[in-house]
Amino acid sequence: MALQRAVQLSSKKPTYAVCVVGVETHVDVHRDVPKGAETFGVSESSGVRVFVVYDPEQVTVPTGQARWPLDASVGVTVSVDTASKDLNDLKVKVSYFGQHGGDALGHGVLYLTGVDISLDVDTGRTGKVKRGQGDKKTWRWGPEGYGAVLLVNCDRDSLRSQGLDLADRQLTSLDDLQDMSPMVLSCDGPDKLFNSHKLVLNVPFSDSKRLRVFCARGGNSLSDYKQVLGPQRLSYEVRRQPGERKVSFYVEGLTFPDADFLGLVSLSVSLVDTGTLPEVPLFTDTVAFRMAPWIMTPNTQPPLELYVCSVRDSHGSNEKFLEDMSDLGLKANCRLIICPWIENRNDRWIQDEMEFGYIEAPHKSFPVVFDSPRNRGLKDFPYKRILGPDFGYITREILLAGASGLDSFGNLDVSPPVTVGSKEYPLGRVLIGSSFPKSGGRRMAKVVRDFLQAQQVQAPVELYSDWLSVGHVDEFLSFVPTSDQKGFRLLLASPSACLKLFQEKKEQGYGEAAQFDGLEHQVKRSINEMLADRRLQKDSLHIQKCIDWNREVLKRELGLTERDIIDIPQLFSLKDSYAEAFFPDMVNMVVLGQHLGIPKPFGPVIHGRCCLEEKVRSLLEPLGLHCTFIDDFSSYHMLHGEVHCGTNVRRQPFAFKWWNMVP
Repeated sequence: MALQRAVQLSSKKPTYAVCVVGVETHVDVHRDVPKGAETFGVSESSGVRVFVVYDPEQVTVPTGQARWPLDASVGVTVSVDTASKDLNDLKVKVSYFGQHGGDALGHGVLYLTGVDISLDVDTGRTGKVKRGQGDKKTWRWGPEGYGAVLLVNCDRDSLRSQGLDLADRQLTSLDDLQDMSPMVLSCDGPDKLFNSHKLVLNVPFSDSKRLRVFCARGGNSLSDYKQVLGPQRLSYEVRRQPGERKVSFYVEGLTFPDADFLGLVSLSVSLVDTGTLPEVPLFTDTVAFRMAPWIMTPNTQPPLELYVCSVRDSHGSNEKFLEDMSDLGLKANCRLIICPWIENRNDRWIQDEMEFGYIEAPHKSFPVVFDSPRNRGLKDFPYKRILGPDFGYITREILLAGASGLDSFGNLDVSPPVTVGSKEYPLGRVLIGSSFPKSGGRRMAKVVRDFLQAQQVQAPVELYSDWLSVGHVDEFLSFVPTSDQKGFRLLLASPSACLKLFQEKKEQGYGEAAQFDGLEHQVKRSINEMLADRRLQKDSLHIQKCIDWNREVLKRELGLTERDIIDIPQLFSLKDSYAEAFFPDMVNMVVLGQHLGIPKPFGPVIHGRCCLEEKVRSLLEPLGLHCTFIDDFSSYHMLHGEVHCGTNVRRQPFAFKWWNMVP
């Protein structure tokens, strides 16, 4: 139990004090004692616990008629078990004696009023508020950790609301309460005590812009929930009603962890004695919360919804692509959602516009879409069409400069769960493309990188993607789920693997088989021509070095070995020193469970089959994966994107609870 405060005892008149249940009060028995007193004894009424604190090396515990010495090394503390029924109904009596005992030389009497004050939240992370017994004012990670969780109220539960729920100062929907964390104030004690004492709820100034607190009293109408703390509201006097033992509150999160915010906030309640000037806080109870981080979901999580845009512009319609996506979604039992062209304004790159994730507390979880700062044709779609009841929205804007290509979310990915040495990443690690190892160059905006880093649970890894014309990580890597112990494979685009395959086919006598066979308005290139193309060979050597640099980073940062990586044959060519896919980029696939939607490469056809497709099937299908090759050549590839760029997938959240990890 925590030491509360000291109460000075008098041998001339009774002393009165308030004692909070479960909190020790030190009783000063030395300050005012009768003349000649050298020892003392203590007695107490039922409901009071008395503890004599002493140094066993200096003091011997008295036996029989012996008393405690009035020694500086001997002290007295008291505590009460329950709240009092009436004022001053508990009593502690200290009797003072001379050197030789005999009758008491005097007495000090302490009258106590017990009051039960406790501020409680879901410290145990069970989804329910329970009376806290441990440390409530700190927050600890891990399976043995403790501390409550706040959700950022970034959805829109009320159809009448124009923005996010967190922008509303007053409650607009009772459903909104489910997005908040409950908090209970216990305040049991004699009603008369609160005529001279008050309960004050406080939030630190630095935390006041991070949360709101609503007081719940009365019925089930919106007017029964009053905002009492938050921005510009640092304290609130809780008006306890006669006989009231508990007051309920709901706490709303307003901001995600970020560069200027570690994610921790606190609230406290104080019992204040109003009978003194200045008013004196007698007791304070504090609780801590951590804002739930935004969590991305990797390809290994089961798909729930597949998003794709319907477009019709000078490049033609993508109707056939939509049909292929519909078929793939049916195979994977994944709902297809088509964004019509009137809403996407012929911006087909829905992967670049947004990234799906989720936030979770023990009592509630909901998906949250992260809107990228690219702000092209799809810029309003996440806010206008995805934000809604139990579907949140976040974004980060670049204030001074415009977005670069690396700020699109095709340049944002996340690995499956990995272990690196002894360090576990049970929610995987975020992957973003950057200009490393070059000096200068393009890099994802700091405001986005800071946000991702601040979430803590998916420690970001920066990769080198600035060698690509578009510059996105999804152009050279992907992850696919497997049913073995590892649970996944990393796919990397590989010019070396492609050239090796073509060399094998040439040696088998198929050198005249042509790339782009079957495509109209596209110059065909035979295997012999491609292998003899010195520029293509030189470009491939350079690009392979760029990918190999990333390969070593991924092995080191994700704890991978070579057997965890599959090389997917792929050629690139350089244009103005930046790489573009020579044929549809097969790693830029959409992963729907075991079903893969892979860009159709239109490779050399041998015995009626595309040798590139056959090679990829031989690599992936033994792992239990099903390959569907989708023609995206004119509608995506020719516009410098592929299947993954033109789709987006909302996935099932992790079963693992983020608060059980140790960042």
